[in-house]
Amino acid sequence: MHGYRRVRTSLVAATATALLCAGTAVSAAAPTASPAPTPAPAPVPAPAAPAAQPPAERLIVGYKSMAQEAKSDEAAAKDAAAKGRKAGEAVGFDRRLGTGAALIDLEKAKDAKSLDAVMDAFRADPDVAYVVPDRRVYATAVTPNDTEYRRQWDLFESTAGMNVPTAWDKATGEGVKVAVIDTGYVPHSDLAANMVAGYDFISDPFMANDGGGRDSNAADPGDWMLRGECGDNYPEQDYDSSWHGTHVAGTIAAAAGNGKGIAGVAYDATVQPVRVLGKCGGTTSDIIDAITWASGGYVAGVPGNPYPADVINMSLGGGGACDAGTQSAVNAAVNRGTTVVVAAGNTNTNAAGFNPANCANVITVAASDREGNRASYSNYGSVVDITAPGGETAVSGANGIWSTLNSGSRGPVGENYEPYQGTSMAAPHIAGLAALMYEANPSITPAQVESTIKAKARTLPGYCSGGCGAGLADATATLGAGGGTTPPTGTVFANTADVTIRDNTTVASSIAVSGVSGYAPSDLKVDVDIKHTYRGDLKVELVAPSGASALLKDTSTGDSADNVLTTYTVNASSVYANGTWKLRVTDAYTGDTGYIDSWSLTF
Repeated sequence: MHGYRRVRTSLVAATATALLCAGTAVSAAAPTASPAPTPAPAPVPAPAAPAAQPPAERLIVGYKSMAQEAKSDEAAAKDAAAKGRKAGEAVGFDRRLGTGAALIDLEKAKDAKSLDAVMDAFRADPDVAYVVPDRRVYATAVTPNDTEYRRQWDLFESTAGMNVPTAWDKATGEGVKVAVIDTGYVPHSDLAANMVAGYDFISDPFMANDGGGRDSNAADPGDWMLRGECGDNYPEQDYDSSWHGTHVAGTIAAAAGNGKGIAGVAYDATVQPVRVLGKCGGTTSDIIDAITWASGGYVAGVPGNPYPADVINMSLGGGGACDAGTQSAVNAAVNRGTTVVVAAGNTNTNAAGFNPANCANVITVAASDREGNRASYSNYGSVVDITAPGGETAVSGANGIWSTLNSGSRGPVGENYEPYQGTSMAAPHIAGLAALMYEANPSITPAQVESTIKAKARTLPGYCSGGCGAGLADATATLGAGGGTTPPTGTVFANTADVTIRDNTTVASSIAVSGVSGYAPSDLKVDVDIKHTYRGDLKVELVAPSGASALLKDTSTGDSADNVLTTYTVNASSVYANGTWKLRVTDAYTGDTGYIDSWSLTF
């Protein structure tokens, strides 16, 4: 970024017509504090993740596919022991993760120096593809303070609501399965009709807080914490149970028309609770297995999932880069056809430093307040794809996101409703919207879900500094109700692999098209998602298999906005459809860089 401030905007709609001629270019939530005797006048903030995490107690090791350790637990155990001897530490094999990676127990290697020694031993092995610490992550809600809220402004208010009610004319989520990877589920009558059996993936009995480790009971026993019991003086005060997963689930699929409570965004969808967060948070390894299982993948020792998810919601995260283990699990889920929605985080910083918000192949969601501003706590930046209502209870409890909860301070007591704020609350709005899209078009792909939500977003009515993605999600426009257009229903080919765009270079991303007879259509849809500061630097072209090209976007010294998020329409009827198509991007100036996030072709 340059040293001066620029207001970020996003190109959200474009139409281009081009005749492709060879050689010719033409135009184209978190735990609550223990209650005081009387209600506090302001919200008590959720316990932030420790500023510096303690050294990891386990490692996630991904072996190259041809290595014996990738196939044999015995070989992996022997290798772990050998690496431990090399580093002078006691190291053991724990278990195999759903991605095939090995979980390695560091046993007594608990300080940073010991951890580095063991990791260096694995890194030096040419059969090791990656080694990452098994870090802790935390829920991303912010504590509310008002129990009187009864209005779901986030769904229907014209200023900053998500324009949901008229989208229900098109879909209500019926037949769509959403997995909520979170704290589990506490029974609530406004959710019971839409819940299906899930799984508890918390492997540490202390963190599970339910008397055991992994099992088929995804019930939430409470995630209350006492001061300092998680280590390193975390948390700094006692915290009550959050019932975070139940609040998230209500936003997605609380029942409607039952004469009580609230209505979920996709009130006829089913929700599967997949428990990974407990006392003191959750671990990367458990989340990797949860993503794998929820999307229909195999996890050793766990029964197959009878309800593989169309959509996964993860309102959780921690600091650091997206590790290779998490990215591998996300990629596999997307390849199975599952859309993965994640919260951007609540530290008012760049989401590029928040995992899994910074992973590829996810929809990263920032939070807006009731006036349509970026919420004061919400993370931001170029990795953010979209913004949705997250509330701001610091202004007033009435400005929070109202959803299903429980009144118990430790264990479950009685069901209730309360407003929360956070990107944890914003993400399930998008997960619910994705569920509506899957009902409206069962053949839709994750890439198409993301590109359509972004293309149909509206400009945030308030202020956003730092980057809020394509804007505020609009359910009615996305579903094509009330004058909008329906999501594309043709055959979609997509490439979601990131391609770095450096100064004064030309790069390309390829898509192989097959099985389409004859010529390409005269209205070929080209969905483009390029993250790049000062997009005027960029020239964007579509290259057909024949070598013919069409100019989608030219450079412009006057376009200082960030990111190219748009759908182009190209007349490609003069070239054959099958073959390798390319999105070619040229950065013509210095000072700003970025990457091709994803793009797709709809025939």
